[in-house]
Amino acid sequence: MNRHKFSFRTIPGWVYTLTIIGVLYATGLHTEVIGQVQRLLLATGLKNAEVPSVEDTVPTSASSTSTLASKAGAGFEMKDVEGRVVSFESLRGKVIFLNIWATWCPPCIAEMPNIQSLYEKVGSGEIAFVMLSVDRKGLDKVKKFIDRKGFTFPVYLPISQIPEEFNSPSIPSTYIISPEGKIVAQQSGMAEYDTPEMRNFLLKLAKKTTNPLTPTT
Repeated sequence: MNRHKFSFRTIPGWVYTLTIIGVLYATGLHTEVIGQVQRLLLATGLKNAEVPSVEDTVPTSASSTSTLASKAGAGFEMKDVEGRVVSFESLRGKVIFLNIWATWCPPCIAEMPNIQSLYEKVGSGEIAFVMLSVDRKGLDKVKKFIDRKGFTFPVYLPISQIPEEFNSPSIPSTYIISPEGKIVAQQSGMAEYDTPEMRNFLLKLAKKTTNPLTPTT
């Protein structure tokens, strides 16, 4: 009588693959794994963020009135990871780097390290970072994620409805807003932001943009 001995070699490869995928999804690690793979893509430089010309973003004195009439994020309120309420309009007068993300979004996770690097290099009193999480499970999950990753850029969750001008069919989405409240650049999908072009753009925008409330002579 023949007895068949069990051997792992007889198990088809697809069974191992499905098992690994199942474990990753069951533990929630699939987001991290996919994010790390996409991060390698960003490292190639093929997904650098598009950077406009600073000269095309600075309003002239003739257009200052219309700029004041349409400020991005007017009336929008957020809370930081400590639960403090912050008005988006309180950041007016600064260049704002707004990134909309979520902990369950692999492309968001992929680009966050390079955003952290950008923040460390240019974040200042003139350039404000707003990492706006749209996680529905709330503040605790977001705070634990940020702490575990060691990110130090400012993170917020929306309190009021996200303004229509920041609505995007996908995340991550990034908006750069001038001190006058004008959206001067927008990026849908993940990108590499810590580039010389982006750093120079943000710094020059903060330096060259004048206060539209100041009368010209």
